[in-house]
Amino acid sequence: MVESMATSQHEIRLETYIFDLTGGGETVAEALVQAAQRGVSVYLVADGVGTPGFPAPWPARLNQAGVHWRIFSPLGGFGLLVPSQWRRLHRKLCVIDGQEAFCGGINVLDDWHDPNHGVLEAPRFDFAVQVRGPLVQQVHAAMAQFWWRLQATERIQKADLAGAKKAFQKSAPFKIPVGHSPVDAFGAQAELVLRDNLRHRAGIERAYRLALSSAREDVVIANAYFLPGRKIRRGLIHAAQRGVRVRLLLQGRYEYFMQHHAAHALYGPLLAAGIEIFEYTPSFMHAKVAVIDGHWATVGSSNMDPLSLLLAREANVVIQDPAFASDLRHALELAIDQHAVQVDAVRHAQRPRRLKLFDVAAAWLMRVLLFLNGKRY
Repeated sequence: MVESMATSQHEIRLETYIFDLTGGGETVAEALVQAAQRGVSVYLVADGVGTPGFPAPWPARLNQAGVHWRIFSPLGGFGLLVPSQWRRLHRKLCVIDGQEAFCGGINVLDDWHDPNHGVLEAPRFDFAVQVRGPLVQQVHAAMAQFWWRLQATERIQKADLAGAKKAFQKSAPFKIPVGHSPVDAFGAQAELVLRDNLRHRAGIERAYRLALSSAREDVVIANAYFLPGRKIRRGLIHAAQRGVRVRLLLQGRYEYFMQHHAAHALYGPLLAAGIEIFEYTPSFMHAKVAVIDGHWATVGSSNMDPLSLLLAREANVVIQDPAFASDLRHALELAIDQHAVQVDAVRHAQRPRRLKLFDVAAAWLMRVLLFLNGKRY
Protein backbone atom coordinates (compact mmCIF):
# COMPACT_ATOMS: atom_id res chain seq x y z
CA MET A 1 0.00 0.00 0.00
CA VAL A 2 2.86 2.37 0.83
CA GLU A 3 4.52 1.59 -2.49
CA SER A 4 1.29 2.47 -4.33
CA MET A 5 0.94 5.68 -2.34
CA ALA A 6 4.50 6.65 -3.30
CA THR A 7 3.60 6.57 -7.00
CA SER A 8 0.10 8.10 -6.68
CA GLN A 9 -0.68 11.02 -8.96
CA HIS A 10 -4.21 12.23 -8.23
CA GLU A 11 -5.98 10.92 -5.13
CA ILE A 12 -5.62 8.68 -2.07
CA ARG A 13 -8.54 7.67 0.16
CA LEU A 14 -7.90 5.72 3.34
CA GLU A 15 -10.25 4.47 6.06
CA THR A 16 -9.14 2.50 9.11
CA TYR A 17 -10.24 1.63 12.61
CA ILE A 18 -6.78 1.93 14.18
CA PHE A 19 -4.08 4.29 12.92
CA ASP A 20 -1.17 3.74 15.30
CA LEU A 21 1.92 5.81 14.60
CA THR A 22 4.46 3.17 15.60
CA GLY A 23 6.82 1.45 13.17
CA GLY A 24 4.91 0.53 10.03
CA GLY A 25 2.05 2.89 10.94
CA GLU A 26 4.40 5.87 10.85
CA THR A 27 5.57 4.76 7.41
CA VAL A 28 2.00 4.99 6.11
CA ALA A 29 1.55 8.46 7.65
CA GLU A 30 4.77 9.64 5.99
CA ALA A 31 3.54 8.31 2.64
CA LEU A 32 0.28 10.27 3.01
CA VAL A 33 2.12 13.48 3.89
CA GLN A 34 4.56 13.13 1.00
CA ALA A 35 1.73 12.44 -1.44
CA ALA A 36 -0.19 15.51 -0.29
CA GLN A 37 2.94 17.64 -0.64
CA ARG A 38 3.18 16.49 -4.27
CA GLY A 39 -0.32 17.81 -4.87
CA VAL A 40 -2.21 14.53 -4.50
CA SER A 41 -5.66 14.90 -2.89
CA VAL A 42 -5.49 12.82 0.31
CA TYR A 43 -8.55 11.89 2.40
CA LEU A 44 -8.09 10.03 5.70
CA VAL A 45 -10.72 8.81 8.18
CA ALA A 46 -9.90 6.92 11.39
CA ASP A 47 -12.36 5.71 14.02
CA GLY A 48 -12.69 7.61 17.30
CA VAL A 49 -12.43 4.47 19.48
CA GLY A 50 -9.62 2.75 17.59
CA THR A 51 -7.87 6.10 17.08
CA PRO A 52 -8.88 8.71 19.68
CA GLY A 53 -6.40 11.12 18.10
CA PHE A 54 -2.95 11.55 16.60
CA PRO A 55 -0.01 12.46 18.84
CA ALA A 56 1.96 15.64 18.24
CA PRO A 57 3.34 16.69 15.85
CA TRP A 58 1.17 14.66 13.46
CA PRO A 59 -2.02 16.79 13.43
CA ALA A 60 0.07 19.82 12.48
CA ARG A 61 2.04 17.84 9.88
CA LEU A 62 -1.12 16.48 8.27
CA ASN A 63 -2.67 19.94 8.16
CA GLN A 64 0.43 21.63 6.79
CA ALA A 65 0.75 19.02 4.03
CA GLY A 66 -2.88 19.53 3.04
CA VAL A 67 -4.19 16.10 4.10
CA HIS A 68 -7.97 16.13 4.61
CA TRP A 69 -8.51 14.06 7.75
CA ARG A 70 -11.27 13.29 10.22
CA ILE A 71 -11.71 11.25 13.40
CA PHE A 72 -15.05 9.47 13.05
CA SER A 73 -17.45 9.76 16.01
CA PRO A 74 -15.05 10.75 18.82
CA LEU A 75 -16.11 9.52 22.24
CA GLY A 76 -17.86 11.99 24.53
CA GLY A 77 -17.60 12.19 28.30
CA PHE A 78 -19.55 8.95 28.84
CA GLY A 79 -17.52 6.98 26.30
CA LEU A 80 -18.89 3.60 25.27
CA LEU A 81 -21.53 3.76 28.03
CA VAL A 82 -23.69 5.55 25.45
CA PRO A 83 -25.23 2.78 23.27
CA SER A 84 -25.03 4.80 20.04
CA GLN A 85 -21.24 4.96 20.43
CA TRP A 86 -21.02 1.26 19.65
CA ARG A 87 -21.63 2.05 15.96
CA ARG A 88 -18.02 2.32 14.86
CA LEU A 89 -16.10 2.69 11.61
CA HIS A 90 -14.41 -0.72 11.50
CA ARG A 91 -13.74 -1.13 7.80
CA LYS A 92 -10.21 -0.95 6.38
CA LEU A 93 -10.26 0.42 2.84
CA CYS A 94 -7.87 2.30 0.60
CA VAL A 95 -8.22 3.51 -3.00
CA ILE A 96 -5.34 5.04 -4.95
CA ASP A 97 -5.94 7.09 -8.11
CA GLY A 98 -9.23 5.27 -8.66
CA GLN A 99 -7.23 2.38 -10.10
CA GLU A 100 -6.18 0.26 -7.15
CA ALA A 101 -7.96 -0.71 -3.92
CA PHE A 102 -7.10 -2.51 -0.70
CA CYS A 103 -9.66 -4.22 1.54
CA GLY A 104 -9.16 -6.46 4.54
CA GLY A 105 -8.79 -6.72 8.29
CA ILE A 106 -5.39 -5.05 8.61
CA ASN A 107 -5.34 -1.79 10.55
CA VAL A 108 -2.63 0.83 10.06
CA LEU A 109 -0.71 -0.87 12.84
CA ASP A 110 2.77 -2.36 12.96
CA ASP A 111 2.74 -6.18 12.68
CA TRP A 112 4.97 -6.58 15.73
CA HIS A 113 3.34 -3.95 17.98
CA ASP A 114 0.06 -3.78 19.87
CA PRO A 115 -1.16 -0.54 21.51
CA ASN A 116 -2.34 -2.45 24.59
CA HIS A 117 0.32 -5.16 24.84
CA GLY A 118 3.48 -3.60 23.44
CA VAL A 119 5.98 -5.67 21.44
CA LEU A 120 4.58 -8.99 20.20
CA GLU A 121 6.43 -12.29 20.25
CA ALA A 122 5.25 -13.05 16.70
CA PRO A 123 3.57 -10.92 14.03
CA ARG A 124 -0.19 -10.51 14.02
CA PHE A 125 -2.01 -12.96 11.69
CA ASP A 126 -4.21 -11.03 9.27
CA PHE A 127 -5.15 -10.59 5.62
CA ALA A 128 -5.99 -7.92 3.04
CA VAL A 129 -6.62 -8.17 -0.68
CA GLN A 130 -5.20 -5.86 -3.35
CA VAL A 131 -7.70 -5.17 -6.12
CA ARG A 132 -7.51 -3.84 -9.67
CA GLY A 133 -10.29 -3.70 -12.23
CA PRO A 134 -13.98 -2.72 -12.11
CA LEU A 135 -14.38 -3.48 -8.39
CA VAL A 136 -12.24 -0.44 -7.55
CA GLN A 137 -15.10 1.80 -8.70
CA GLN A 138 -17.37 0.28 -6.05
CA VAL A 139 -14.82 0.84 -3.29
CA HIS A 140 -14.15 4.42 -4.40
CA ALA A 141 -17.86 5.24 -4.52
CA ALA A 142 -18.40 3.87 -1.01
CA MET A 143 -15.53 5.89 0.41
CA ALA A 144 -16.39 9.10 -1.42
CA GLN A 145 -19.99 8.91 -0.26
CA PHE A 146 -18.91 8.33 3.33
CA TRP A 147 -16.58 11.35 3.25
CA TRP A 148 -19.30 13.67 2.00
CA ARG A 149 -21.72 12.40 4.64
CA LEU A 150 -19.14 13.19 7.30
CA GLN A 151 -18.89 16.73 6.00
CA ALA A 152 -22.67 17.14 5.94
CA THR A 153 -22.96 15.82 9.50
CA GLU A 154 -20.35 18.30 10.69
CA ARG A 155 -22.28 21.17 9.13
CA ILE A 156 -25.52 20.01 10.74
CA GLN A 157 -23.78 19.93 14.12
CA LYS A 158 -22.60 23.50 13.49
CA ALA A 159 -26.15 24.52 12.46
CA ASP A 160 -24.90 25.23 8.94
CA LEU A 161 -28.00 23.74 7.29
CA ALA A 162 -27.32 25.34 3.92
CA GLY A 163 -23.83 23.83 3.90
CA ALA A 164 -25.20 20.45 4.95
CA LYS A 165 -27.73 20.47 2.11
CA LYS A 166 -24.96 21.32 -0.33
CA ALA A 167 -22.78 18.49 0.98
CA PHE A 168 -25.60 15.94 0.65
CA GLN A 169 -26.26 17.14 -2.90
CA LYS A 170 -22.59 16.59 -3.71
CA SER A 171 -22.80 13.06 -2.32
CA ALA A 172 -25.63 12.13 -4.68
CA PRO A 173 -23.36 11.10 -7.61
CA PHE A 174 -21.59 8.54 -5.45
CA LYS A 175 -24.11 5.76 -5.87
CA ILE A 176 -22.61 2.51 -4.62
CA PRO A 177 -23.32 -0.37 -7.06
CA VAL A 178 -23.22 -3.18 -4.49
CA GLY A 179 -25.57 -6.08 -3.98
CA HIS A 180 -25.86 -6.88 -7.68
CA SER A 181 -23.97 -9.19 -10.02
CA PRO A 182 -20.26 -9.49 -9.20
CA VAL A 183 -17.91 -7.67 -11.56
CA ASP A 184 -15.47 -9.70 -13.62
CA ALA A 185 -11.79 -8.79 -13.74
CA PHE A 186 -8.73 -10.83 -14.71
CA GLY A 187 -10.85 -14.00 -14.88
CA ALA A 188 -12.18 -13.64 -11.33
CA GLN A 189 -15.60 -12.48 -10.20
CA ALA A 190 -15.56 -10.16 -7.19
CA GLU A 191 -18.03 -8.04 -5.28
CA LEU A 192 -17.80 -5.44 -2.54
CA VAL A 193 -20.16 -6.28 0.32
CA LEU A 194 -20.83 -3.54 2.88
CA ARG A 195 -22.48 -3.34 6.28
CA ASP A 196 -23.77 -0.04 7.58
CA ASN A 197 -26.77 1.30 9.45
CA LEU A 198 -28.55 2.65 6.39
CA ARG A 199 -29.06 0.61 3.21
CA HIS A 200 -26.66 -2.29 3.83
CA ARG A 201 -27.65 -3.68 7.21
CA ALA A 202 -27.24 -7.42 6.57
CA GLY A 203 -25.19 -7.77 3.38
CA ILE A 204 -22.14 -9.47 4.88
CA GLU A 205 -24.15 -11.85 7.07
CA ARG A 206 -26.33 -12.74 4.08
CA ALA A 207 -23.26 -13.50 1.93
CA TYR A 208 -21.94 -15.91 4.57
CA ARG A 209 -25.32 -17.61 5.00
CA LEU A 210 -25.81 -18.13 1.27
CA ALA A 211 -22.31 -19.57 0.87
CA LEU A 212 -22.76 -21.91 3.84
CA SER A 213 -26.14 -23.12 2.58
CA SER A 214 -24.58 -24.20 -0.72
CA ALA A 215 -21.40 -25.74 0.74
CA ARG A 216 -20.85 -29.33 -0.34
CA GLU A 217 -17.25 -30.23 0.49
CA ASP A 218 -15.19 -27.95 2.68
CA VAL A 219 -15.54 -24.79 4.80
CA VAL A 220 -12.52 -23.03 6.33
CA ILE A 221 -13.17 -19.86 8.34
CA ALA A 222 -10.63 -17.75 10.21
CA ASN A 223 -12.25 -15.15 12.44
CA ALA A 224 -10.74 -13.22 15.31
CA TYR A 225 -13.89 -12.43 17.31
CA PHE A 226 -16.29 -15.30 16.79
CA LEU A 227 -19.80 -14.97 18.18
CA PRO A 228 -22.14 -15.66 15.24
CA GLY A 229 -25.89 -15.32 15.55
CA ARG A 230 -28.35 -18.18 15.48
CA LYS A 231 -28.71 -18.27 11.68
CA ILE A 232 -24.99 -18.54 10.93
CA ARG A 233 -24.51 -21.09 13.73
CA ARG A 234 -27.32 -23.13 12.23
CA GLY A 235 -25.71 -22.82 8.78
CA LEU A 236 -22.41 -24.14 10.11
CA ILE A 237 -24.06 -27.05 11.95
CA HIS A 238 -26.27 -27.99 8.99
CA ALA A 239 -23.23 -27.99 6.70
CA ALA A 240 -21.38 -30.34 9.04
CA GLN A 241 -24.45 -32.60 9.27
CA ARG A 242 -24.50 -32.81 5.44
CA GLY A 243 -20.98 -34.21 5.52
CA VAL A 244 -19.14 -30.97 4.79
CA ARG A 245 -15.84 -30.65 6.61
CA VAL A 246 -16.07 -27.43 8.65
CA ARG A 247 -12.92 -25.97 10.21
CA LEU A 248 -12.79 -22.81 12.32
CA LEU A 249 -9.52 -21.02 13.08
CA LEU A 250 -10.19 -18.73 16.05
CA GLN A 251 -8.31 -16.49 18.46
CA GLY A 252 -6.39 -18.55 20.99
CA ARG A 253 -4.91 -15.71 23.04
CA TYR A 254 -6.96 -13.95 25.70
CA GLU A 255 -7.54 -10.33 24.65
CA TYR A 256 -10.99 -9.14 25.79
CA PHE A 257 -13.14 -10.81 28.46
CA MET A 258 -16.46 -10.58 26.62
CA GLN A 259 -15.29 -11.76 23.21
CA HIS A 260 -13.10 -14.54 24.60
CA HIS A 261 -15.56 -16.12 27.01
CA ALA A 262 -18.73 -15.53 24.98
CA ALA A 263 -17.11 -17.35 22.05
CA HIS A 264 -16.24 -20.33 24.27
CA ALA A 265 -19.89 -20.54 25.30
CA LEU A 266 -20.66 -21.61 21.71
CA TYR A 267 -18.01 -24.31 21.39
CA GLY A 268 -20.05 -27.18 22.84
CA PRO A 269 -22.85 -27.39 20.23
CA LEU A 270 -20.40 -26.76 17.37
CA LEU A 271 -18.03 -29.50 18.49
CA ALA A 272 -20.95 -31.87 19.03
CA ALA A 273 -21.99 -31.33 15.40
CA GLY A 274 -18.55 -32.43 14.20
CA ILE A 275 -17.12 -28.98 13.53
CA GLU A 276 -13.35 -28.79 14.03
CA ILE A 277 -12.18 -25.78 16.08
CA PHE A 278 -8.55 -24.64 16.15
CA GLU A 279 -7.10 -21.83 18.26
CA TYR A 280 -4.22 -19.74 16.92
CA THR A 281 -1.61 -19.25 19.66
CA PRO A 282 1.69 -17.63 18.49
CA SER A 283 0.28 -14.10 18.44
CA PHE A 284 -3.00 -12.24 18.03
CA MET A 285 -5.15 -13.71 15.25
CA HIS A 286 -6.98 -10.79 13.62
CA ALA A 287 -8.08 -12.39 10.33
CA LYS A 288 -11.63 -12.21 8.95
CA VAL A 289 -11.53 -14.57 5.96
CA ALA A 290 -13.22 -17.71 4.67
CA VAL A 291 -12.96 -20.26 1.85
CA ILE A 292 -15.81 -22.56 0.82
CA ASP A 293 -15.65 -25.48 -1.62
CA GLY A 294 -12.39 -24.26 -3.15
CA HIS A 295 -13.91 -21.45 -5.22
CA TRP A 296 -15.79 -19.00 -2.92
CA ALA A 297 -13.71 -16.76 -0.68
CA THR A 298 -14.06 -13.58 1.32
CA VAL A 299 -11.52 -11.18 2.79
CA GLY A 300 -12.56 -8.18 4.84
CA SER A 301 -12.97 -6.35 8.12
CA SER A 302 -16.09 -8.06 9.46
CA ASN A 303 -15.85 -10.39 12.41
CA MET A 304 -18.56 -12.98 13.00
CA ASP A 305 -19.86 -11.19 16.06
CA PRO A 306 -22.72 -8.78 16.78
CA LEU A 307 -20.47 -5.71 16.89
CA SER A 308 -19.53 -6.32 13.24
CA LEU A 309 -22.74 -7.85 11.91
CA LEU A 310 -25.22 -5.51 13.64
CA LEU A 311 -23.52 -2.24 14.59
CA ALA A 312 -20.26 -1.33 12.83
CA ARG A 313 -19.47 -0.11 9.34
CA GLU A 314 -17.70 -3.01 7.65
CA ALA A 315 -16.43 -3.96 4.19
CA ASN A 316 -15.63 -7.38 2.71
CA VAL A 317 -14.66 -8.45 -0.78
CA VAL A 318 -16.26 -11.71 -1.96
CA ILE A 319 -14.32 -13.52 -4.68
CA GLN A 320 -15.39 -16.38 -6.92
CA ASP A 321 -12.13 -17.78 -8.26
CA PRO A 322 -10.54 -21.22 -7.73
CA ALA A 323 -6.95 -19.94 -7.92
CA PHE A 324 -7.50 -17.20 -5.34
CA ALA A 325 -9.47 -19.53 -3.07
CA SER A 326 -6.73 -22.15 -3.31
CA ASP A 327 -4.04 -19.67 -2.25
CA LEU A 328 -6.07 -18.45 0.70
CA ARG A 329 -7.01 -21.95 1.83
CA HIS A 330 -3.36 -23.00 1.66
CA ALA A 331 -2.38 -20.10 3.94
CA LEU A 332 -5.12 -21.01 6.42
CA GLU A 333 -4.28 -24.71 6.42
CA LEU A 334 -0.61 -23.86 7.01
CA ALA A 335 -1.61 -21.78 10.04
CA ILE A 336 -3.86 -24.59 11.32
CA ASP A 337 -1.19 -27.27 10.89
CA GLN A 338 1.79 -25.32 12.25
CA HIS A 339 0.47 -22.65 14.61
CA ALA A 340 -2.85 -23.77 16.06
CA VAL A 341 -4.10 -26.14 18.75
CA GLN A 342 -7.24 -28.19 18.12
CA VAL A 343 -9.98 -27.91 20.74
CA ASP A 344 -10.89 -31.32 22.14
CA ALA A 345 -14.60 -31.72 22.88
CA VAL A 346 -14.06 -33.83 26.00
CA ARG A 347 -11.47 -31.51 27.51
CA HIS A 348 -13.59 -28.49 26.71
CA ALA A 349 -16.54 -30.02 28.55
CA GLN A 350 -14.32 -30.83 31.54
CA ARG A 351 -13.01 -27.29 32.04
CA PRO A 352 -13.32 -25.81 35.56
CA ARG A 353 -16.77 -24.59 36.57
CA ARG A 354 -15.34 -21.09 37.07
CA LEU A 355 -14.44 -20.79 33.37
CA LYS A 356 -17.86 -22.08 32.31
CA LEU A 357 -19.54 -19.45 34.50
CA PHE A 358 -17.37 -16.77 32.86
CA ASP A 359 -18.54 -18.03 29.46
CA VAL A 360 -22.20 -17.81 30.39
CA ALA A 361 -21.77 -14.40 32.04
CA ALA A 362 -19.99 -12.98 28.98
CA ALA A 363 -22.67 -14.29 26.61
CA TRP A 364 -25.46 -12.76 28.70
CA LEU A 365 -23.58 -9.48 29.06
CA MET A 366 -23.29 -9.27 25.28
CA ARG A 367 -27.05 -9.87 24.92
CA VAL A 368 -27.86 -7.14 27.47
CA LEU A 369 -25.62 -4.61 25.76
CA LEU A 370 -27.17 -5.44 22.39
CA PHE A 371 -30.65 -5.04 23.90
CA LEU A 372 -29.66 -1.53 25.01
CA ASN A 373 -28.78 -0.85 21.37
CA GLY A 374 -32.18 -2.10 20.25
CA LYS A 375 -30.78 -5.33 18.77
CA ARG A 376 -31.57 -9.01 19.24
CA TYR A 377 -28.98 -11.63 18.33
